[in-house]
Amino acid sequence: MNQSTTVIHSLSLPEMELALNWAANEGWNPGLNDARCFHAADPQGFLLAKRDGQPIALISAVRHDDQFGFLGFYIVHPGFRGRGHGMNLWQAALSRLGRRRIGLDGVVAQQENYRRSGFILAHRNQRFQGIGGGEAPAGVIDLASIPFDWLNAFDAHHFGRPRTAFLRHWSTLPGKAIITDDVLAGYGVIRPCRLGHKIGPLFATTPAVAERLFQALSSMVPGAPLFLDLPQPNVEALALAARHGMTPVFETARMYLHGDPGLPLDHIYGITSFELG
Repeated sequence: MNQSTTVIHSLSLPEMELALNWAANEGWNPGLNDARCFHAADPQGFLLAKRDGQPIALISAVRHDDQFGFLGFYIVHPGFRGRGHGMNLWQAALSRLGRRRIGLDGVVAQQENYRRSGFILAHRNQRFQGIGGGEAPAGVIDLASIPFDWLNAFDAHHFGRPRTAFLRHWSTLPGKAIITDDVLAGYGVIRPCRLGHKIGPLFATTPAVAERLFQALSSMVPGAPLFLDLPQPNVEALALAARHGMTPVFETARMYLHGDPGLPLDHIYGITSFELG
């Protein structure tokens, strides 16, 4: 009798649609351009487990650089849950990231499972939903007009580490920025998703800058469902969402292995994505 075998391999760019379709089935509402941006972050970082040639589980273990990695897309096909396939893939992902500091945004129900692997809760995130529209404020410019070196340095400060390969692709999506006294004061990106649009990231040095950026991005998608993922400790971000009539619809737990990087949460009004941080 032939024994069933499980193999793990990295997803190619065309295969990334499988990961996004599974994410959509979980209700995570991925972006329409996520495949190329996510894959560019680490082309070997998206792992698929197959059993006798059939996809059964996937996870991302993205190496942003030699010091930081991020876990996401942790999904076991419903027909194969409860059999240990997910744990085998989880261990492969952790092995791939090695001794890097590792972050994840996990559903709250799985927090205890992540804790058993050594992950420590840093804070909670909330996804808010509203409706796009409104007037575009003055003094906000297109992200494409910002020198990439400026953007890369500003983003690295708020993300905790450089993610240059990813950002080169993400920054080609529609975005806005504000320059104050010849210094980048904030930027945001808005992307089309299976449902509506998501803003992320939204990084700003002051609440006023965040407000203007949000208005500028929201004005680009009048009448469309609009989503913003924000860290709960940022009370100004919560106030921004409330001012624009947004309501919470989903929650995740930001957890780290090998130490909390101490992000400037008071400047983070929108997280880039729950999949890559």
